Amino acid sequence: MHEAHLTIDPAFQVAPVRRRTFGTFIEHLGRCVYTGVYEPSHPAADEDGFRRDVLSLTRELGVSTVRYPGGNFVSGYRWEDGVGPVSGRPRRLDLAWHSTETNEVGVDEFVRWCRKAGVEPMMAVNLGTRGITEALDLLEYCNHPAGTALSDRRVANGTAEPHGIRIWCLGNEMDGPWQTGHKTAREYGRLAAETARAMRMVDPGLELVACGSSGSSMPTFGAWEATVLEEAYDVVDYISCHAYYEEKNGDLGSFLACSTDMEYFISSVVATADHVGARLRSRKRIDVSFDEWNVWYLSRFQQAGPREDWPIAPPLLEDHYHLADAVALGGLLITLLRNSDRVTAASLAQLVNVIAPIMTEPGGRAWRQTTFHPFAQASRYAAGDVLRVEPVSPLYETAEYGEVPLLHAVATHSEEGTTLFAVNRSTDRPLSLVIDARALGDARIVEATTLTDPDVYARNTADAPGRIAPRPNPDIEHDPLHVLLPPVSWNVIRLG
Repeated sequence: MHEAHLTIDPAFQVAPVRRRTFGTFIEHLGRCVYTGVYEPSHPAADEDGFRRDVLSLTRELGVSTVRYPGGNFVSGYRWEDGVGPVSGRPRRLDLAWHSTETNEVGVDEFVRWCRKAGVEPMMAVNLGTRGITEALDLLEYCNHPAGTALSDRRVANGTAEPHGIRIWCLGNEMDGPWQTGHKTAREYGRLAAETARAMRMVDPGLELVACGSSGSSMPTFGAWEATVLEEAYDVVDYISCHAYYEEKNGDLGSFLACSTDMEYFISSVVATADHVGARLRSRKRIDVSFDEWNVWYLSRFQQAGPREDWPIAPPLLEDHYHLADAVALGGLLITLLRNSDRVTAASLAQLVNVIAPIMTEPGGRAWRQTTFHPFAQASRYAAGDVLRVEPVSPLYETAEYGEVPLLHAVATHSEEGTTLFAVNRSTDRPLSLVIDARALGDARIVEATTLTDPDVYARNTADAPGRIAPRPNPDIEHDPLHVLLPPVSWNVIRLG
């Protein structure tokens, strides 16, 4: 058995818990929208065609924001196609995912769905094939009360009150050669800055996200952020990060430590942003919007090969997650929380069917994937302030990241109590964790749950939706506070 210990002290504050850390992402990709959130013919559909079962699971997941409509999709999107009478909306070829887009769901439907789900909309504008004018048009349509051509058009389409969208992404992954309208850093930085200035002329209080690198492995990583921010530093609030991880060649040990790369990614982007700010003599601070992150078996998608047809809502990127995927995702959540001083928004990509915590059958059932549970628990129990904990833990050697601690953890503290989130990365041995909580007074463990299974590749299915779920951990002691963490496990320990 391995042994580790850590100290929880309310004085070790990192930052307040950011509710926007628990954002997700809906893109017109595969079955995310159609037969995901929207399926008018489904028995559980409401009066607007939205699946009530998916709405219920979204609320249970604890989602705070939803980014829309892409993703790669946005770089060819004409927002006007998705407003007005549905019968008159045009069908378009979607170059990003080689599909046909029916435009049955557009900005008004999306915002209506957000209101029902109790989430904040996060809108992306097309800076691939379009530019400043189209971004301004969309902003006017969404946010201006009335009395102009576009705001009156929204009113005529059935939405009298403005949508009031506060946070906007200035394009998507414009550093990627796969992106429709791909640009150099200087080209994009100029366009993003000009678009941001124009949007702020409409509403100075908007929160604007500039595109950072699509991944830390991009050849332009670092230089891209520096150049973009040289152009746009004073008119944007965030720089974005995107990262996806998968188990490669059976290397489970490295996969469970993938949050090591996320930590590097965040610290590198923050250092770059602060360096640019110093050079510009600016007192402003740029924060990070980690608005795409997840476990994604991208190698499988790349091996699938091109298609010749243009289907409507084909099943794409429908990864079926196992326990190890959920534990790795939990580690990524811990890293986002640990960096809450600079990561103030994030979006799990995506919400339904497409590399998602929620899966559905067309016309049938919906269920929770294994990855649903760490996200839902973190969203539910992370409150107050994030506390820095520095575990004293055994190390293990990984092929991808070198030596990495077996224990990865973070805590949050509020007047209602303290919660510790912890991952045991060991693939074969439990971890005996001793918690020093003297700074909390007479603290006791009021609840301890564990997400684990003897089979690390066990999955949830429509027929067995509860195979992998958090269950009470009986291996706890109170003097001193002690919890036994099974191998390959996500753990939530609540102190009162």
